[in-house]
Amino acid sequence: MALESTPNHTQTVAGWAAHDSSGKIVPFIFKRRENGVNDVTIKVMYCGICHTDLHHVKDDWGITMYPVVPGHEITGVITKVGSNVKNFKIGNRVGVGCLAASCLECEFCKNSQENYCDQIQFTYNGIFWDGSITYGGYSKMLVADHRYVVRVPDNLRMDAAAPLLCAGITVFSPMKDCQLLDSPGKRVGIVGLGGLGHVAVKMAKAFGHHVTVISTSPSKEIEAKQRLGADCFIVSTNDEQMQRGKRTLDVILDTVSAQHSLGPILELLKVNGTLAVVGAPGRPMELPSFPLIFGKRAVRGSMTGSMEETQEMMDVCGKLNITCDIELIKPDQINEALDRLARNDVRYRFVIDIAGNSQL
Repeated sequence: MALESTPNHTQTVAGWAAHDSSGKIVPFIFKRRENGVNDVTIKVMYCGICHTDLHHVKDDWGITMYPVVPGHEITGVITKVGSNVKNFKIGNRVGVGCLAASCLECEFCKNSQENYCDQIQFTYNGIFWDGSITYGGYSKMLVADHRYVVRVPDNLRMDAAAPLLCAGITVFSPMKDCQLLDSPGKRVGIVGLGGLGHVAVKMAKAFGHHVTVISTSPSKEIEAKQRLGADCFIVSTNDEQMQRGKRTLDVILDTVSAQHSLGPILELLKVNGTLAVVGAPGRPMELPSFPLIFGKRAVRGSMTGSMEETQEMMDVCGKLNITCDIELIKPDQINEALDRLARNDVRYRFVIDIAGNSQL
């Protein structure tokens, strides 16, 4: 069913979209559905720019349905509430991440793991229950099913909290799975110091761990240690440093989305150590068997998090005062920001000031 033939899509909304694989973002007027009984309408204040946005606008993965309105790191304020919605009210500060809909009936949906539902639909470039294509947060307003919305703690800045909805939950979830939330004193490695990596360092330090950043960029060492509080820094292209780091880490979180071999990284793990992969290179990663076998090591993947986990992450960030380091931009700077993101020229997340009032 095409969007145009979906009868209750009657609200005209201004946003920003890419119309072809050039990836150029231009202003775009489109329709959103009326607020249904399970929906909340959100005035979008801020939206982070994720690496996934870049892949989608350029159709790198061959799945983009144009026009595409990206954005799944959304913070805003509720302006309307459906009759079935009891947990939100008008004026609430809320966030929307990657998820827009799931089947609600499979084992994963029933056990608060709906992010692994095989019918999961995303906040943009997905197909909603009514058959319409979902449009994301590069937009003045959003209608979302309340089951896929979380509260933003009052003490967190709405702009710096926005990237927590994707980058934050993507690193929080594997940390929780690896028992890093309530057992301090572990030695944790973070590969890559970008949008995900910098939040991972902040979280791991706040949870009481010894943190080592593993990066290809020697220039990031001062920043990693002084600004983000990392304890150690290993340049992954420096054989001597990598040799010294062998068998020193309990858990490693790999946030890098560029092609790289997992072999040298696995060698940094202690026996029985775990490598959690959250970066998504386009081609298969090299996974040699010897470092795996001779260290009894495990490699696991992790994808965002459930809604329950996302709310838990937001609450933990509120309690520990964790937000992202951001560069705030205006909507007319989106193309420039995407170009810079492609060159890794951002510390550490671009956030679009959608509503134009950056005091919140």
